[in-house]
Amino acid sequence: MRKPSEVSSSIIRKRPSRSITAATVTLGRHRWSMAHYLVLQQNEGLAGPAPSMHRPAAASFPVLALLAAGSAAAQSALPVIQAPPAPANPYGFAALWAQGDIVSRATIVLLVLMSLASWYVLFSKLLAQSRMGGHGRAANASFWKADTVQQGAKALQPGSPYRFIAESAIAATRKHDGLLGKVDLNTWVAQSIERAVGTVHSRTQEGLAVLATVGSTAPFVGLFGTVWGIYNALVRIGASGQASIDKVAGPVGEALIMTAIGLAVAVPAVLGYNWLVRRNKVAMDTVRAFGSDLHTVLLATGSQGA
Repeated sequence: MRKPSEVSSSIIRKRPSRSITAATVTLGRHRWSMAHYLVLQQNEGLAGPAPSMHRPAAASFPVLALLAAGSAAAQSALPVIQAPPAPANPYGFAALWAQGDIVSRATIVLLVLMSLASWYVLFSKLLAQSRMGGHGRAANASFWKADTVQQGAKALQPGSPYRFIAESAIAATRKHDGLLGKVDLNTWVAQSIERAVGTVHSRTQEGLAVLATVGSTAPFVGLFGTVWGIYNALVRIGASGQASIDKVAGPVGEALIMTAIGLAVAVPAVLGYNWLVRRNKVAMDTVRAFGSDLHTVLLATGSQGA
């Protein structure tokens, strides 16, 4: 049998010690934060007297609020560190032009001139084809309403390919009347109209050779500039004695710009060439149809219709 005092003392000794500081709570071997301890006490319903604290329990929540406020104030007081600006690219088109020799610069100038020529031809041919389409609509609207072929030709706009074909056919008909040989009117007028249509077709093909040349040669000109630039870059790297990747990648990348420029010049030229050829085919089909109808009218009317 133990005395009540000994039993109570043993129970007190077996009870885990609890101590709470301003920020932590110690239960035996375990240490909990104040917020975790309060949640644990609420969920599990811990029995026993309130743990002893160095500070009053009523002040625990204000202390936590002050700690949170102090942490927020400390974070707001920290200086804002801005990222340094990105360094300027030491490589690029400007560096290629500045460090390039006479061959590299001449290659760049040649590619620029080829690009300007191709774009000039492209826009000029588009305007010419637009005017030609307008002349075709005017011919269908006014030429066939005239009483004679000569009056219909005068009704067409000056410089129109349709007027040129009509005047050529009229002149051929008049020349046939004075011929002493045995050449029938059908053959003579057909050949004259065919020659006039061929002349119009030749005019529509002007400038397309420039686009074809630029589209086929610009990539190789750019490739030549790339090879020459890589050669000069390797020579400079070998002279400096530094063969690291940063010393090699920059100059080689600059040289590859030449190939990109060549492709940028060639691709619009090729696309423009194919587009113009297709539009010329459609326009010439209309011109040939007009010539065929004119041939039929002149055969039916002869010199009287002219």
